[in-house]
Amino acid sequence: MFQKTSFTTLIIGVFVVYVLHTCWVMYGIVYTKPCDESSGVHCVTPYLAKKPRLQLSIYTSLKATGDGNPNLILNIEDFDIHSKFERKVNVSIPKKTRNNGTLYTYVFVHQAGVSPWHDNKEVHLVAQLTSYMVLKPQEVNLISGEDPTQQSEPHRKTTNVPDRPVAHWRSRLTFNIMADDFSFDGESLPGDVHRYMKILQYGKKVQYLPILFVDLLSNRVKDLMVINSSTTELPLTVSYDTISLGKLRFWIHMQDAVYSLQQFGFTEKDADEIKGIFVDTNLYFLALTFVVAAFHLLFDFLAFKNDISFWKKKKSMVGMSSKAVLWRCFSTIVIFLYLMDEQTSMLILIPAGVGSIIEVWKVKKAFKMQIHWHGLKPTFKFGTSDESERRTEAYDTQAMKYLSYLLYPLCIGGAGYSLVYVKYKSWYSWLINSLVNGVYAFGFLFMLPQLFVNYKFKSVAHLPWKAFMYKAFNTFIDDVFAFIITMPTSHRLACFRDDVVFLGYLYQRWLYPVDKSRVNEYGESYDEKPKGKPHKD
Repeated sequence: MFQKTSFTTLIIGVFVVYVLHTCWVMYGIVYTKPCDESSGVHCVTPYLAKKPRLQLSIYTSLKATGDGNPNLILNIEDFDIHSKFERKVNVSIPKKTRNNGTLYTYVFVHQAGVSPWHDNKEVHLVAQLTSYMVLKPQEVNLISGEDPTQQSEPHRKTTNVPDRPVAHWRSRLTFNIMADDFSFDGESLPGDVHRYMKILQYGKKVQYLPILFVDLLSNRVKDLMVINSSTTELPLTVSYDTISLGKLRFWIHMQDAVYSLQQFGFTEKDADEIKGIFVDTNLYFLALTFVVAAFHLLFDFLAFKNDISFWKKKKSMVGMSSKAVLWRCFSTIVIFLYLMDEQTSMLILIPAGVGSIIEVWKVKKAFKMQIHWHGLKPTFKFGTSDESERRTEAYDTQAMKYLSYLLYPLCIGGAGYSLVYVKYKSWYSWLINSLVNGVYAFGFLFMLPQLFVNYKFKSVAHLPWKAFMYKAFNTFIDDVFAFIITMPTSHRLACFRDDVVFLGYLYQRWLYPVDKSRVNEYGESYDEKPKGKPHKD
């Protein structure tokens, strides 16, 4: 027991160090020490302090180097950097881009009345207006075989969906200018901002031109539009706003992190889920998300450790609902298959797969199953149950009988409704979606048999309370995430429905207190450090 406690303490210590280090790094990102000119330090001052007249010019081009016949799409002659705006422009799509090519945009901020191509005080950035994604398989009504959206979306009439990446139009262009009157220390310029700076020197005086930043995190998958050979013009929403130095540095780091994930094989859809955390969330909520996610990770690990330890030592199923264990295994596998069907990120898919394997192992332990192999043919052997286990099984079966009257009609009705009114890409997709909707909507009902068994035995001593409490903490953390992170409504409701069952467990915990000084009637003791040496059998 001492070793286990020591290991848990070590993990918590590492977690605390990790959180403190993360907070220190985040502080170093959002806070930059200003330059003190009175101390004789070499300072870099802002060019914008002179309030120059500026002009905004945005071009499109087939090449990133600027020699691809640039086309002017937006020009603001008297550009006020402190006035945010949003404008919609129509952009002509070149033939090469229509044939699955790329189109770039050039955002110039330069002196008013001077061509950006000949201005030595201009700043500009280049960004792609196109992205590449594999088209989703066409979804149809499985009963009629028709797609109702074909009438309103002529560009989706094609029946053969290519399996190669297809050019998509990024319908939003968001850029910012750092408008803070801030002087940098010339000898310790932040590396993240330095690559966005253009510096001019006038004798001993050094100035930096406006820091321009194109916000790629705002490019979401929901804003993408398919480019086909008949597309000659597409809309582009141009958005501008100022940005503080702290937020700029933070945004640069987050943008670089998303780019690194894409280099490691993350698809546009995977990256979009991460972008949504930053773009759709308030910065204060975002800071809360980091803290909450860290605790979620800690509780996940501790719950996993204690759950495995509990089931590894488990010899008897007295007081434990085997039906609930079997259902948990089934639902975990269904969710794993659903995530595979939705082509979810490997970052989510791998933990779900590992969880499914662990739940299968629990079923093997719960049913005392032994597998003997005779060549390639397996033979399954189940262990015998004593009187107390048979009584538990009887209560478990009774609870499931009552639940089946409600559960099965609801699941069958929901599957039938979705078959008639919802479009799917295949019958397999309909089956998996119907099963996972049943898991999300009514899965918590399968946790009720354990409450019924507890009620019949008037005891909760047989439950893995350490692992349960860690999972309960994660349930409340999931409630916080349900408000912060964009997710399907069914998954959001699934977060709150578990709270009801958890409160029922807590009530039973209070109603049936555990005597810590004795071994309970199921042959199991409360998980505490023993006061003396255990007896040997």
